[in-house]
Amino acid sequence: MITYTLSTSDEELKQVLALQQRNLFASVSEEEQKTEGFVTVQHDFKLLKAMHTKCPHTLAKDGNKVVGYALSMHPGFGECIEVLQPMFEQLRLYPAYSNFIVMGQVCIDKAYRKQGIFRNLYKTMQEHLLPDFTAIITEVDAKNSRSLHAHYAVGFEDLGKYATAGKEWVLLYLK
Repeated sequence: MITYTLSTSDEELKQVLALQQRNLFASVSEEEQKTEGFVTVQHDFKLLKAMHTKCPHTLAKDGNKVVGYALSMHPGFGECIEVLQPMFEQLRLYPAYSNFIVMGQVCIDKAYRKQGIFRNLYKTMQEHLLPDFTAIITEVDAKNSRSLHAHYAVGFEDLGKYATAGKEWVLLYLK
């Protein structure tokens, strides 16, 4: 049975990093990128732990095994990941969204996809974070159609689009 919780241990964070590694853009074939999606950012343990300390991550677990995650990234970490810096610059253009949390990355283990985990990760994230924040904001590579469709299906709406370093990004928000 899949359970949903907030991150509490170093072991969980290490499992998040292992799942992330298996689903990085460079780790999956071009066909898989189209059909299964991919993640772009590669975190290290120190940063992931610092993010967790400020705002715990949302996890899907099968027993003790992390099978999915939605990372919480407080805006205070906006300068820590180079590839995300342009997103934070773009967010300054939307002053109405000043009290937000960034969903820094979402990923589901391939063996557990199409079971509602994506939707339940966001539901759990909303339950735990939206009392303190007015919106969850994320960005998706415009080429990652699977991820875009999944985000729209759980209620995310377009905030804007921008291009940087040869990629187009879609900014999304969820109230």
